[in-house]
Amino acid sequence: MASALMHRLDTPDLLDLQQQAADAAGVPVGFQDRSRDGIPVPELRVIPAGEFEIGSDASEYGHKDTESPRRFVLIERPFALGRYPVTKAEFAAFQQATGWVPRRDVIWPKGDQQPVFNLRLADVEAYLEWLSAQAGQRYRLPTEAEWEFAARAGTRTAFAFGDAVGCRDVHFNSLFPYDERRERRKWYIPLCIPLPRAMDVGSFPPNRWGLHDMHGNVQEFTQTPWRDSHADLPRDGVYRRRPDDEWLVVKGGSWFDPAVACRSASRRRRHITEMDTNLGFRVLRELRSGTRTR
Repeated sequence: MASALMHRLDTPDLLDLQQQAADAAGVPVGFQDRSRDGIPVPELRVIPAGEFEIGSDASEYGHKDTESPRRFVLIERPFALGRYPVTKAEFAAFQQATGWVPRRDVIWPKGDQQPVFNLRLADVEAYLEWLSAQAGQRYRLPTEAEWEFAARAGTRTAFAFGDAVGCRDVHFNSLFPYDERRERRKWYIPLCIPLPRAMDVGSFPPNRWGLHDMHGNVQEFTQTPWRDSHADLPRDGVYRRRPDDEWLVVKGGSWFDPAVACRSASRRRRHITEMDTNLGFRVLRELRSGTRTR
């Protein structure tokens, strides 16, 4: 099943693969690890192994050269991915345990269920190391390929919801919608009032694998070093970071971005020291065959 080409499968088959992967790992499809100190940890969804096409071509509206060429990538092992981006409440447990505090000169999320943002990569990695110790499991950032594979959930369309998307499906900058721009309409009224901030996680529908906010709300860090195209992408979709790699791929688009930036294939580079109110992250938890949650 590891070589199943995902876009050739229908929804029941995709859900069956997800269940098989969960069964093999000894966990439910949706689960949370128990932490050593009883602190809140992110909800997870099991993502099966399989093969998919990363990137886009010129036929997709919003396509950029950095998203090409389309390449077949094999995700060799199942994994569990955060059902939502990490929230302020989840990150607060790390703050309390370690004494980490945000800089006074940055905006910080107000609501506990908003995605946490304004973090540097080093802050994210410190949280993941702490969470791994708390849960006794390995938590890390997804690679770009793992992220896009999970976001697509078996689709080849611009979004997991198809080739059309609206602001009732995705939290993007509604002044720059998808269909109206693609159709080159000169005049249109936004269907939603622009909301210049991140919304609570889970405010929009999930994809077929139960993941929310893969499109829009906040951009999300991956661990993949930036390359200007997919031309040299390895078969497993993994670039090894070099000491001089200072730029990473971020995915998903955000409340600040136009809808085209929220497509599955869309990618942007961010510096490892960069912070922003529209940049957060989602955890990946590695799975081990036959492992049971405590």
